[in-house]
Amino acid sequence: MKIGNKNFDVENNVYIMGILNVTPDSFSDGGEFNHIDKALKRVEEMILEGVDIIDVGGESTRPGHIPISEQEEIHRVAPVIEKIHKHFDIPISVDSYKAKVAKAGILAGASLVNDIWGLKYDKEMARLIAEEEVTCCLMHNRDNTNYHNFMPDVLMDLEQSIESAKRAGIKQDKIILDPGVGFGKTYEQNLEIINHLDELCGLGYPFLLAASRKSVIGLTLELPVDERLEGTLVTTVMGVLKGCAFVRVHDIKENKRVIKMTKTIMER
Repeated sequence: MKIGNKNFDVENNVYIMGILNVTPDSFSDGGEFNHIDKALKRVEEMILEGVDIIDVGGESTRPGHIPISEQEEIHRVAPVIEKIHKHFDIPISVDSYKAKVAKAGILAGASLVNDIWGLKYDKEMARLIAEEEVTCCLMHNRDNTNYHNFMPDVLMDLEQSIESAKRAGIKQDKIILDPGVGFGKTYEQNLEIINHLDELCGLGYPFLLAASRKSVIGLTLELPVDERLEGTLVTTVMGVLKGCAFVRVHDIKENKRVIKMTKTIMER
C-alpha cells in the first residue's frame, strides 16, 4: 500500500499513526497543539520517536462534543497540514468526515482521509477520495448501539462502506478499515470487537486500531485519561496479535517498542 510517497508493507509490518489534535476540546489533548508552532514541535517529536503517519484532526469527536462549521474546521487543520507537508517528509492524514474539509486537507498536503463515518455521512466524500486518488481509512460507526447480532452486524456495516468506496471508483489498495472502538458501541461491545479483530481482518483489507486512551480503557482500569498508557499498550499488543496493520495512538515511543517486542516474539 502506498500512502503519499511512502510504501507500507501492510501484510508483514505494523505502523503507527500519530494523533495530532488541533482542537481546543479533544478528550485527551484538547488545546495542547492548536497553535502551529506547538503542533510542528509535536510532529518533530513524533517523527524522532518513530511515527509513520501524522493524523491531523480539527474537530473533537468525543462523546458530547460540540460540532463546528466546515470553515472553522478548515481554518484549524489546513494551515497545520500545509506546514507539516512543507517541513517534514511524512504522510499526513486529515481526520474528517466532511468532504469540504477533506478537500482542503488534501490541497494542503494530506494523502489520506480518515473518515469516522465510513463514507456514510457526506455523500461527496467517496467521489472526492476517488478523484484525488488518495488513501482512505473507513471507520465503523453507528448513531446507536442497537445491534441484532453484534459482530456480523459490524461486518455488514463495513461491507457497506467498502461497497460505497468501490462504486465511487476507490481502488482496493487505497482502503484501510477501522473497527471503530468507542463509536456506536457499549463498553462490552468495545471489548468484544478488540478481542475479535481477527474476524474483521478476514475481510481482506488492512485494519487500523484506534483505542488510545479511550473510555474502554478508563472504565476497565478506573483511571483518568492521562493515566491510560498501560491500557493503551495492551490494546496495541492485541492489535498486533489479531492482524492489524496500523495503530492510531498518542504515545509514539512506547507503542513503537511494544510493537517491536510483540512482532519479534511472533516471528520466532
